[in-house]
Amino acid sequence: MIRTLMHLALAAILATGVALAQDVSIRSDHPDEYVVVRGDTLWDISGRFLDKPWQWPAIWHANPQIENPHLIYPGDVISLVYVDGMPQLRLRRGGADTVKLSPSVRRMDRSDAIAAVPFKSIEPFIRNLRVLSPAEFEGLPYIVANNETRLTSTYSDQTYARGLSAAVGEEFVVARLTNIYDSMGKDGEIRRVLPKDHWRQVPNVWDRQESRYNTVSPWNRRPKNPVGYELVEVSRARVSKAGEISVLDIIRDRTEVRPGDLILPANDQGYENTFYPHAMDSVPEGLRILATSGQKSGVGLYQIVSINGGSNQGVQPGHVFSAFRQGDKTVDRTGYRHGSFSREAEVRLPEVYDGLVMVFRTFGDISYGLVMSGSRVVEEFDILRHPDERM
Repeated sequence: MIRTLMHLALAAILATGVALAQDVSIRSDHPDEYVVVRGDTLWDISGRFLDKPWQWPAIWHANPQIENPHLIYPGDVISLVYVDGMPQLRLRRGGADTVKLSPSVRRMDRSDAIAAVPFKSIEPFIRNLRVLSPAEFEGLPYIVANNETRLTSTYSDQTYARGLSAAVGEEFVVARLTNIYDSMGKDGEIRRVLPKDHWRQVPNVWDRQESRYNTVSPWNRRPKNPVGYELVEVSRARVSKAGEISVLDIIRDRTEVRPGDLILPANDQGYENTFYPHAMDSVPEGLRILATSGQKSGVGLYQIVSINGGSNQGVQPGHVFSAFRQGDKTVDRTGYRHGSFSREAEVRLPEVYDGLVMVFRTFGDISYGLVMSGSRVVEEFDILRHPDERM
């Protein structure tokens, strides 16, 4: 289902390219053709031909005679040609002549196709991270204690879960709440209200005092209007004894299990990495960076950011944005005498361009993006605009 939706989205994106080809900015030093090598990304290839890699859909020509024409593999040849004065990028599969579909054609493994962005940079956020809606989050079972009342448990240890309805032998994900995204204020702007890697919480009911690790903290307040709960997998566990308090054996771990961690189904999440860099027709007002990876105030190339907009706001994998830092406030001490007070003396400097961010995964109201370029680090609260906007 995910793959079908992605293909429909790609078709819609590429269909808009015909009318936009005349506006594409071709690099002056572009090659006439390029042979794709393993490790390339679609962003890399697009940047070899275009000044603006997000304009790829405007000139990409999908040959219907080639199987999976939207997928590009190592060894494929990308050529820049002009048709009726308009630039087109065309694909020749494996360096050979156009391959027509027939029963004898060797099918390419989709997993060998090049990705839009470096997969290693985003893999932890694909395999181990989920954002749940309030309805999905409410009532989740949780770890109530570890064996021998230890603070943490690891691989081969046992741990105890409450509220888990399961049979012996079933496997589950143990996950940790890392961020709560809350729609705060009169304008409903989404903000992050829980620090990354903060775990001292008892899930579902903030007033409950069932864990001695639930310290009183302003971060533990119940969110006013939550729109998403970000959780990161910490381990996999198998039920060895079912009951009001279930016993789980930890069969795989990424980090230690702690009381307050949550229990989720162990179903693998589908993900399609064959999206194309492209721009939104109209960027929603107020779109901005919510948080950056690694608890840093700013991040650089190929590092992760979260964004306060998702599929509900029309944000899609492949959308590219320019990130701008809000200008500093200062006081005009030249036009206004020293010691005098006037609101007009306080001015805000223009926004500062930080870099480009491309979305690789979306949820309802939250997205995750990768920093693709920039002369400065991308920071929390950076404003996101159309990628053509640069300062």
